[in-house]
Amino acid sequence: MRIDFTGKTVLVTGAARGIGQGIVQGFRDAGARVVAVDIDGDTLATLPEDVERIPLDLADGAATAAALSPLGADVLVHAAGGVRGQAPKPIEEVGDADWMQIYEGNVLSALHAAQAVIPGMKAKGAGRIVTISSGAGLRPSLTGIQAYCSAKHGLVGLTRQLAHELGRFGITVNSVAPGFLRTSPDYERQWQSYGPEGQARMVAGIAMRRQGEPEDIAHAVLFLASAQASWITGQVLPVTGNPFP
Repeated sequence: MRIDFTGKTVLVTGAARGIGQGIVQGFRDAGARVVAVDIDGDTLATLPEDVERIPLDLADGAATAAALSPLGADVLVHAAGGVRGQAPKPIEEVGDADWMQIYEGNVLSALHAAQAVIPGMKAKGAGRIVTISSGAGLRPSLTGIQAYCSAKHGLVGLTRQLAHELGRFGITVNSVAPGFLRTSPDYERQWQSYGPEGQARMVAGIAMRRQGEPEDIAHAVLFLASAQASWITGQVLPVTGNPFP
């Protein structure tokens, strides 16, 4: 099976580092025109010159529509999100601003990105949307951050609802749920907090006995975005190295 995106425009959010950057590379290798979006414009600028780059806060719906709607994306991969530098605390100490910051970064941003590309996909009668959720969208979160777990569950719900709504327009909507990857400073701090013994236990608890890499996630995304996955929609694919999420 050869997956080829030559002639396709692929929009990747959260593209500056980690999983998003791996997805950008995967689509570049598959021949796509890749447009990378991230709130971190400085890191975004380090991507290869043949990748189009748009620094953007996806929580701003008007700015997102203005920047992304004209691109004519065939594929949207929404990898933006994360814990936004937050650390776990007891639920009674969680403030509204911290809660909404994570919701905006993970769920509202996905809504705005989808709203920007869906009209163009409907006009073509075809499209692919792939969200990057998390194992935290299927069970409690290893981060211990309640808003993150709740937001990723919300992103899974949005994915399934959009799949139900958009299927008749030839648009599939699926999600990839990665296991724990050391792909950002936030997750590296989490990893270091486990200490050597906790780290060893985590790896030993993975059936494949290794941690995931961005390309592991990218491979799953490319399949779900491909023509070969044209009758798959509303699904969440765990990519965890395990036989369970």
